[in-house]
This record gives sequence, structure tokens and C-alpha cells, in this order.
Amino acid sequence: MRNLAHNALPVLVVEDDADLREAIVDTLNLAGFSTLEARDGQSALACLKQELVGLVLSDAQMQPMDGYQLFAEIRQRYPGIPFILMTAYGVIERAIELLRNGASHYLLKPFEPDVLTAEVEKHILKPRCNDSHELIAHDPSMQDVLRLASRVAVTDATVLLNGESGVGKEVVARFLHRHSMRADAPFVAVNCAAIPENLLESTLFGHEKGAFTGASSAFAGKFEQAQGGTLLLDEVSEMPLTLQAKLLRVLQERELERVGGSRTVKLDVRVICTTNRNLAEEVKKGAFREDLFFRVNVFPLAIPALRQRKGDIVPLARHFLEKYAPTHKRQSAPGLSPAAIEDLTAYRWDGNIRELENVIQRALILSSGDSILPQDLMLPSDSQPAEPVITPPPRQDHAAHAAADDDASMYVLEKRHILDTLAAVNGVRKLAAEKLGISERTLRYKLQRYREEETAPAGAQEQHTAEVLPTHQMSGEQHVCTRH
Repeated sequence: MRNLAHNALPVLVVEDDADLREAIVDTLNLAGFSTLEARDGQSALACLKQELVGLVLSDAQMQPMDGYQLFAEIRQRYPGIPFILMTAYGVIERAIELLRNGASHYLLKPFEPDVLTAEVEKHILKPRCNDSHELIAHDPSMQDVLRLASRVAVTDATVLLNGESGVGKEVVARFLHRHSMRADAPFVAVNCAAIPENLLESTLFGHEKGAFTGASSAFAGKFEQAQGGTLLLDEVSEMPLTLQAKLLRVLQERELERVGGSRTVKLDVRVICTTNRNLAEEVKKGAFREDLFFRVNVFPLAIPALRQRKGDIVPLARHFLEKYAPTHKRQSAPGLSPAAIEDLTAYRWDGNIRELENVIQRALILSSGDSILPQDLMLPSDSQPAEPVITPPPRQDHAAHAAADDDASMYVLEKRHILDTLAAVNGVRKLAAEKLGISERTLRYKLQRYREEETAPAGAQEQHTAEVLPTHQMSGEQHVCTRH
């Protein structure tokens, strides 16, 4: 269970003296840390295979594996985990040698409780995130991802994050950055699918003044902006083939020339890439360079879809309730009723975490009590599209007319919002779906429905489509980019 007082991962206490181990654990627990216990080095290694740990606090003198041997094993297997050694004054020289080899700190026995807690607080890993959702990993499948991420984070290896849209690939990328040696340097993200092809090269590599029409001044691209830190190439699979060759050279040579320039810029940048496609298949189809694939696929990391990590659904939902309650004029976040929890965990979540976030915001608007009920979620049935479509009931009386009018207004507002969003991203369905928080399949369904309404004979449309949208909005939709 994640520590709430310090927002930190558990401390693994390794001590063969049961009484002393209990005293250390009690001290840390009273200070707000969560803990795990191991009686010797072998038990500690077994624990690390099962649990995500923020710090190892180990005694030096143990049998059969002492603290020095344990540190050597942890540094090889889990290099990102901080390690503090507890040792006696007489063997301080070996503890200092451990520091030279990468240990975080050592504590001389006996030590005061406040000294212990201060050093633990200083060195423990704290997986915080300022993105749209925290890196929540209660589900075992996501804990496995974080174990691997913790190991590769401290290296400079290029990481390829693969997963469906909305699973939190950028959040994992920021986790890698925060737990790397580059954590104090810039983290720069660029969405390769969101930038027009004619601008992507100068966005990445920069340009000199006068390099092209409109280049009124020199510009340092994303690679230069990330010097000393981490560059995230989001949706790298959407990069044009012509630009893939230049990216490959930059990754190989660790240097670049700005567009229109001749000066070589040396780079010190760690690169992380994401994709929601199977890059190996893209290579077979000729859409992605094979040599670039091998360059970015040094350490592949697959992020499971939300439906594959059901243990995270409710914790994420509660996180979003806490996050958005203040913006919806709530003094405190409502809880989740047992029936709502059942519906949330049973739902498929094609839109992943982004869709869950939207559903929770909607539930906050619709709920009126201290608990979210199933009807507040408005989750569609399996036979319906991934997002609810509001349609009016048959008109039978005055009350039914009023209800239809309300639903018609909501339908028209939704329709206008979707088409405006599509126009804002120049007709790229993928980007529009991401901004709207729905799947591309749902977007295609809605656009097809709008086309059918526009071409339907007069009088064939329902009342909720009677309001005709401006012509330019519908014509913009007709030229939607179909690249996937």
C-alpha cells in the first residue's frame, strides 16, 4: 500500500535482529512511512521480486549474505533503488567504500530516531506526478511495469513505451525522468502527430534566421531545449519517413545541425519514445525505418490498457473525484457507491484513463449526494458506442416535448463541440479523439451519423437535429485525415 503521509514507496528494512528490526519498523511507521521487513539478504532479494520499494535500509553484519553483498546484488538487479547501510563504528571504512560505489548513505549504530527518519525522507523514492493523473499502480500488472521502469530509469538507455491511446505513456515517461540522474534537468515533450510535417523538422532540430519564409529569428529546437535532460518523442510512429532518416542520424551521432545552418550542436539528451502502434508491423509495411526501429527499441516497455489493470480503476476514479471536486464547487469529494464500483470495474474502457477521467467529471456534475451512483456515471451498455449518445424519447405530451428539447440542445452542443475540435486540429481524427477523450471508433460513429443527417431528405431527421450547423463546419469534417 502506498504511503500517503510522505507519498513514498515502502522502506524495506533488512535486519537479522528481530527486536531491532521491530524497533526500526515502529519508528518509521510512526513517522508516516510504510515498511516491509526481511530477516536477511536472501529474504530481501525475494521481497524485491514481489514488491516495488522506495529504499532499502540494511544492516551490515548478517549471515549468510551480509549488507555489502546485498548492496552489490541490488545495484546489479535494481540500480534505481536507494540503499542505506546501518553499520558499527569499527567498520566505517567499508561503509565509505560502499558510498563510493553508489550507496545513498550509511548510519552509525546506535542512531537517534529523528536521524533515521531524516535520512530516509532525504533518499526515498517519491513517485509524484503533475500530469493529468498520478502514477497510480495498485494493480500487479502496473507494478511490474514500474519495477522495470525503476531499473531502466537510472540508465541513459532509449526507452520505447507502447500502449493504447490514453493509458498514461507520458506519465510513465515523466516517472523515468524523475528517477534518472537527469531529474533536475529539463523534460521536453513533443507530439509528432500533432505538428504539421513541414514544421516538424524545425520543431525538433531548430532553425537559423532566414532558413525559410517566416524564420525571422533563430530557434533552438526540442532537442536543444532538452539538453542535459530528457526528450519525449510522443507517437514517434507518426513521423514521416523523410524525417525518420534525420532522426536516426541525430540519435546515432548525438549531434545535429539546425535547418538552414552549418554549425554542429553536440547533444546530451536521453530520448524516450511512445507509440500506440506495433512498430515491428509498421516496419514490415514500410511505414517505419527498420534501422530507426532498432535504435529506439533498446528497452521496450508495454503499458497495459485500463481493462487489463482493473485494480487501478477504482483508485484512479477516487483520485479524479478528489482532483475535480473543488472545480465543481464541492466541499469534499463524494464517495463511490458499491453499485458504481461494480459498474466501473465491469466496463471495458476503450478510451482508457482519459475516458475514465471524463466519466468522473460527468458524474460530479450529475450527482447530488455524498455518493456517486451508477446513473451518475452514464456508462453505455455493451451494445452502444463507447461514449453515451443522448437521444430524445418519443414525443407524447407536453412534458415529453420539454425533455426532447433539453436533449436536443445537449445533442447540438455536443455536435458543435466535436466539429469545432476537429476543425481546430485540421481534421486529424486521431488528435480530435484524444482532445475529446473518446476513442477513434466513437468519433467515426458520430461523424458518420452527422453525415447521414446532413444528406437525409427534408423531414426525415428527428427534432434534435433540426438546427443546421454552419456549412463550413460540416465541410471541414468531410476532409478528415484518415491516417491511423
